[in-house]
Amino acid sequence: MAQCLAPSVQWQMRLTKNAMEPSCMSSKMFNSFSLKPSKKGAIKTATKFRICASASGTINRMEDLLNLDVTPYTDKIIAEYIWIGGSGTDVRSKSRTLSKPVEHPSELPKWNYDGSSTGQAPGEDSEVILYPQAIFRDPFRGGNNILVICDAYTPQGEPIPTNKRAKAAEIFSDPKVVQQVPWFGIEQEYTLLQPDVKWPLGWPVGGYPGPQGPYYCGAGADKSFGRDISDAHYKACLYAGINISGTNGEVMPGQWEFQVGPSVGIEAGDHIWCARYLLERITEQAGVVLTLDPKPIEGDWNGAGCHTNYSTKAMREDGGFEVIKKAILNLSLRHTEHISAYGEGNERRLTGKHETASINQFSWGVANRGCSIRVGRDTEKAGKGYLEDRRPASNMDPYTVTGLLAETTILWEPTLEAEALAAQKLALNV
Repeated sequence: MAQCLAPSVQWQMRLTKNAMEPSCMSSKMFNSFSLKPSKKGAIKTATKFRICASASGTINRMEDLLNLDVTPYTDKIIAEYIWIGGSGTDVRSKSRTLSKPVEHPSELPKWNYDGSSTGQAPGEDSEVILYPQAIFRDPFRGGNNILVICDAYTPQGEPIPTNKRAKAAEIFSDPKVVQQVPWFGIEQEYTLLQPDVKWPLGWPVGGYPGPQGPYYCGAGADKSFGRDISDAHYKACLYAGINISGTNGEVMPGQWEFQVGPSVGIEAGDHIWCARYLLERITEQAGVVLTLDPKPIEGDWNGAGCHTNYSTKAMREDGGFEVIKKAILNLSLRHTEHISAYGEGNERRLTGKHETASINQFSWGVANRGCSIRVGRDTEKAGKGYLEDRRPASNMDPYTVTGLLAETTILWEPTLEAEALAAQKLALNV
């Protein structure tokens, strides 16, 4: 794969005294310069270029300005306000200056934006209000600068229709849910595309690589496409304070996954959305297109999901396997409601093939990746643990999915008749 990010090796361009004088520089002249390592001959790692020559021969110092540390000169910081746009999957953001560093969202002012430009408000009444909800360190600007996850409201204080966080926060603040301390571990799959042709990274343009098999967790130039992006994202998440727990190359070449969690309640959604924002920014810098489409390439290729691992306090305690089975029963009865909220285009992915269950049929099993709900061998053996909901698509809203799981398994109670019927249908899966 061609290097996507800034090279890990920083070379110093040795220019003669005359060459440093302002003059018109042709591409031929530029290419004639020799590239030499540092005096000691050691390879130095760096994350930035320091010298670029413009057509006039002047030195371009944009990188120096981008990496400028302003903390010795001012207490002011930059806050990047981030919100979810009208499609429900796009992230938007804008910056503002704050007079001093902050530690909690309550210290931040509300802000507004033009909702008519994001598909979230009409032009004649376009103002939408941003409520700061979670703070993360900014890995792009560094210092005390921050990223702020926000949700959106009307000027009257009502959540707008695309604000899924408000409903999730209501569910997670219910005393019954709080008592159960719901944990989530979310596996976010994504696909990297070549920018001009919108074809997976590393694939021959208009063609296909070899069949799936060697790419999952693979290494090598013919198997791994986009590792620099995955690694850069991993470190950016750790810097930001996102609870990222791992990453790996996926089954389809050009596809990757990162995992966030365990996270409690509403925090899971905040961390996933911030991690998605970082990934968008990193791929932007790399000149690569990010897609969360659940089936980016039709045919005999794996789709992209967002498997959600879930447990409650009762599931994690002795006897928890019976609680898990009761939760699965509830999930089977609300299969349609969950599927309708688990991501656009998911029907192209949930076909019963490529490690998925059919979208039209609920199923569960131990260690079975072809089921709607998978229970691990360790959970079965220990008699307690967690379940994995394999139905959510890669473009799902994490607030919606986590809120629904908590609502269905903790707050919602089926009728006795429906429960008995569902138990009969699931008996073969036990």
